[in-house]
Amino acid sequence: MNNFKYYVLSALFVTVGVFAQQEQEKKEPQQGHTNQNKFKQLYDEFSTPNMYRAASGAPGSAYYQQQADYKMDLVLDDVNAKLSGFETITYTNNSPDVLNYLWVQLDQNMRARDSKTPLIESSGIGPAKQVSSYANDYMGEGFDGGFNIEEVKDTNGKPLKHMINRTMMRVEMPKPLASGEKFSFSIKWWYNINDHVNGRGRSGYEYFKEDDNRNYVIAQFYPRMAVYNDVEGWQNSQFWGRDEFALPFGDFDVNITVPADHILDGTGVLTNRKEVYSKEMMKRYEKAKKSFDEPVLIVTQAEAEAAEKTKSTKTKTWKLSAKNVRDFGFATSRRYILDMMAVDINGSTKMAVSMYPKEGNPLWEDWSTKAVASTLKSYSRMTFDYPYHKAISVHAKQQGMEYPMICWNYGRPDKDGNYNDRTKFGMMSVIIHEVGHNFFPMIVNSDERQWTWMDEGLNTFVQYVAEQDFGKWYPDALSEGQTAYPSRRGPAKNIVRYMGGDQNFIAPIMTKGLNTYQFGNNAYGKPGTALNILRETVMGPELFDYAFREYSQRWMFKHPTPEDFFRTMEDASAFDLDWFWRGWFYTTDYVDIGVKDVKAYYVSTKPNKQGKAIVERYGLSEEDLVYFVEEGSEDHEAGTKSEKVSDKSKTLQEYLMDNFSAQERAKMEEPKYFYNVTFNKPGGLVMPIIVEYTYADGTSKTETYPAQIWRLNDKEVSKAIASNKEIVSVTVDPKEETADVDTSNNSWPKEVKEGEFDKFKNKVRN
Repeated sequence: MNNFKYYVLSALFVTVGVFAQQEQEKKEPQQGHTNQNKFKQLYDEFSTPNMYRAASGAPGSAYYQQQADYKMDLVLDDVNAKLSGFETITYTNNSPDVLNYLWVQLDQNMRARDSKTPLIESSGIGPAKQVSSYANDYMGEGFDGGFNIEEVKDTNGKPLKHMINRTMMRVEMPKPLASGEKFSFSIKWWYNINDHVNGRGRSGYEYFKEDDNRNYVIAQFYPRMAVYNDVEGWQNSQFWGRDEFALPFGDFDVNITVPADHILDGTGVLTNRKEVYSKEMMKRYEKAKKSFDEPVLIVTQAEAEAAEKTKSTKTKTWKLSAKNVRDFGFATSRRYILDMMAVDINGSTKMAVSMYPKEGNPLWEDWSTKAVASTLKSYSRMTFDYPYHKAISVHAKQQGMEYPMICWNYGRPDKDGNYNDRTKFGMMSVIIHEVGHNFFPMIVNSDERQWTWMDEGLNTFVQYVAEQDFGKWYPDALSEGQTAYPSRRGPAKNIVRYMGGDQNFIAPIMTKGLNTYQFGNNAYGKPGTALNILRETVMGPELFDYAFREYSQRWMFKHPTPEDFFRTMEDASAFDLDWFWRGWFYTTDYVDIGVKDVKAYYVSTKPNKQGKAIVERYGLSEEDLVYFVEEGSEDHEAGTKSEKVSDKSKTLQEYLMDNFSAQERAKMEEPKYFYNVTFNKPGGLVMPIIVEYTYADGTSKTETYPAQIWRLNDKEVSKAIASNKEIVSVTVDPKEETADVDTSNNSWPKEVKEGEFDKFKNKVRN
């Protein structure tokens, strides 16, 4: 037979297919006259690439960042809970710009008596108030925890003009600072340390009344240089208490004088360990450096309990030195138990460290340091080898906060040492999360003040991976009946209730943290889940992990923006993800994809009503076509059901003979069943359609249609399914991988499922 005829027929049915698509688009036109397509590129939202930040998402050829080096002498007054400091800052201007002044952050001023922070929160008079709250809110003078700046001078001791605007201080230099120049100046200061348990805060102390002692976790405690960069110039967003910090990298040499019976550690290398450790502590420390499986106690619980009973009137100075860190924190108390364990990171030994009072045991002695070690391994696999020599977990009541090489974490048994799963896994998760912050943002140094999700969201995503690793590496940490670590954030189904909630109280991820509703869901849960979905469902772990490592390594010890992350993920994977970033990060749309309709067909050589119309329109012979007849339709009797239409159609037989060899024909299977499946999308978010087809013989097959299937119709799409087996059910998102907020429309035949809200109502009733 002449094959030219089949080329003509093929072209004909391409034309017919395009015509059908156009007819469908007419039914569902694009909104308005502007380009509202969900697959529109993000050129309008992104800044133009330049010499500082390349279109690939990498640092540009002229990328720069400033450096701030600190030398500090600190004195802790344990009697009055007061911290005093004298610091010298050496600021290096690596920018191409001339700077007329410097900006310094004074974060403790959020706690000043005249702070404006309480005034930005709405408040009202309720029907009742606790006596303690009434006295503190309306009768007390209020805690004064702001900085007392005693002097700001140059290296010659000459006072420098300065102006304080709430939590920022502008320092005037004798002359403008040219590109490539350095300027050194000193600040003398002190402040009253806050009780972080009763007054809240990321830093402060916990007071133990029974023995008149404190556990100090000290951070954001010194005047710190603000960031100056190519994106915003000087970072000038005030600290209101929620959004964290944007900080330049630098070197630190810090001397901390505390009571002689305190145990202290912090950011950096302890350079005088032999002076501050006892001989017995040094022996135990040397042993810990070779112990890779179990922590070694450097200070035992018995020793800590003995120390808390007496107070030394002498002092001891601990000396810490850190290179290329963005911040500094430390913790100190006479009540600390101290243990350490070595961690092998690709042949380099790091130290996992825990400091905790007796109130943390037995939970902390069993699991804190192992959680630190496990975290360093997981994060190093996902990003880059952990570059610092140690990571410290400090027990602090109701605290979860991070700084380079050190973090504070909650999780406390009751007075008898008992704890439940919530306490145990809460403690493990917060340690994994806060230690993970060493990578984001302590090393991949995003601006937390502007883009909270780049810090918390990225970290929450890797935290989920690390938690699952921890459950595999330490199965004895799991409770009876658990087969995996019970992660609270990460799985798609865990964000459904938030995303399907009241749109009046949901903000896009790309919102400054201070201005978001439901801060935890917005900054932690949704971006962490989005990246998990991107990894597991959209890109696949291999592509995602390669791109994520590329981003991490490109921007380690640098200052990335959201665009640098978005662009790098695409650049390193050859995956156009603008539709994903737009939907998940720039909108509050939610996922809802369903099965609208399923129609079954059989094939025939006899034309149905529509088939006859095609034959007449294009002047064809009836034998040129194979006809699809919908079961149960008015055309049902138009032809005779045939398991193999090739047995009836001479035209098909001739086509197969002319175009395929005998070997190829022998391998061919002719479908017995045909279905037209229509999917709809009541929700706004574009996502791949994951479909499970279940057959009459009990087997099933899962197919994933890429998100681009929605590119021409944002409402509904159809797929023709040819099968050798009868399909008995169709299920969208069978493993809950896409955060679909309404699963009642996910199945054919339609299944009656109890929604989350209905479950809640029934639980309350019962």
